[in-house]
Amino acid sequence: MSGATYLAYDYPLLSAFWTILVFFLWIMWFVLLFRVVMDIFRDDDLSGWAKAGWLVFTVVLPFLGVFVYVIARGRNMGRREIAQARAQQEAFDSYVRETARGAGGRASSVDELSRLSEIKARGDITDDEFRRAKELVLSGHGPAEHPGPFASSASR
Repeated sequence: MSGATYLAYDYPLLSAFWTILVFFLWIMWFVLLFRVVMDIFRDDDLSGWAKAGWLVFTVVLPFLGVFVYVIARGRNMGRREIAQARAQQEAFDSYVRETARGAGGRASSVDELSRLSEIKARGDITDDEFRRAKELVLSGHGPAEHPGPFASSASR
């Protein structure tokens, strides 16, 4: 028999299952450990000394430190993570809006077309006025530069 065949006899399927389970739990442990450490640094309610204490506790006695942290402060871990995600999303949205506006603070043609379609959906301008305004925007002469017949009805 070859070496690979002996390995198949020496390492049955149930042992492979247990190995995969232990490996998965090991990976999950490190994910939990890193989430707790990141939450320690993310929490603005903790003082510097409290952060240092929790960090030392989780490094010196990792299993006990992580489990005590999750029990004591785990309720707000999700809230802090959601708040950070929202702040990042708002910062990204703000950056995209500023970048889309372009130089000079002038609204992009996409913004102008969006506003025009909203005005048309409300019924403030007719289809013909919308078509003419859209042509102006797409030609580079937006409604702010050439107020056409839609300007008076759009300000209603």
